Amino acid sequence: MFKRQRQWASLALFLAALGCSRGSGVDVSVSVSSNSNTTTAPAHGGGEVSKKQQGIIGFSALTLTNPFFKIIAENMAEEAAKHGYEVIVDDANRDVKTQSEQIDTYITRGAAAIVINPCDRLSIGPAIKKANEAGIPVFTSDLQCVAEGAKITGHVGTDNFGGGKLAGEAMIEVLGEAGGKVLVLHFEQAQSCVLRVDGFREVIDAYNKDRESGKIEIVAQLDGGGLRDEGFKATSAAIQSDPDITGIFAINDPSALGAYAALEQAGKVSQVKIVAFDGQLDGKQAIKEGKIYADPIQFPDRMGQITVQNIVKYLNGEDFEQVTLIPTELYRKSDADKDPELK
Repeated sequence: MFKRQRQWASLALFLAALGCSRGSGVDVSVSVSSNSNTTTAPAHGGGEVSKKQQGIIGFSALTLTNPFFKIIAENMAEEAAKHGYEVIVDDANRDVKTQSEQIDTYITRGAAAIVINPCDRLSIGPAIKKANEAGIPVFTSDLQCVAEGAKITGHVGTDNFGGGKLAGEAMIEVLGEAGGKVLVLHFEQAQSCVLRVDGFREVIDAYNKDRESGKIEIVAQLDGGGLRDEGFKATSAAIQSDPDITGIFAINDPSALGAYAALEQAGKVSQVKIVAFDGQLDGKQAIKEGKIYADPIQFPDRMGQITVQNIVKYLNGEDFEQVTLIPTELYRKSDADKDPELK
């Protein structure tokens, strides 16, 4: 548990003019202007403002090309509006320098709090320290920062290690007693992905222990970038180097879908089974269509909501859980077949 008294009474009065609110239960659309990396998650609805306008919360997202982070932003904006805060959303586009500049802007604007999905778990440290020195609390969402000396006030994310273990179990399940060679599509800049792969490897290593046949061998670990095009390129290179690969573990849905496109181009869809991670709508649809075997699914909507709830508690001097890890759930075709969101 963590507790701190808010010390910004005078600053809150200045920031009040910057706030906005919205009626609850209305979709928030987050988009990025073609001329800028900055957007305000807009307020919609005509309901009366029930909370005094408090100020701004800056959110630097890893990349808004990934729907996962848009969902976090949308839910942060909706939850923040209930408490009188406006969320300013920036797309860091996976670039530490860009994210650092965005944090500098939040500091200059006197943000009540800063939330980031760190572009790099280590290199973002100096920018966070600047916010620390300015007395602005920094919260992380989904991705963690492990930079020495960087103070993170709170973190809300997924139990990525546990999710990685579920992914390992799914790989054992789909490959069966025959085992086979597996490619891992990684994104090592993100601590969450490191934990996913660690959990996956732990389960696979335990499965292989004392087995003389039917082992699952991780033959390559490549950077899939967490994106379709990079997942495609990495998978294409891997199956050219080792045409006998029978399984792929991708750290998220976009890289998994890129891997599937590479398999399709190479005529290896029936040979190679994919286990991914996330449970985005595209990923769930791919599971229904048999392109991906299974996903440990995450809950980005809850991440956004809980992150803002923790910020408000902190600023009000209330207790809150400093680290919240939301468990994943394994999602297979049987789940997709009865999912009302899918086609």
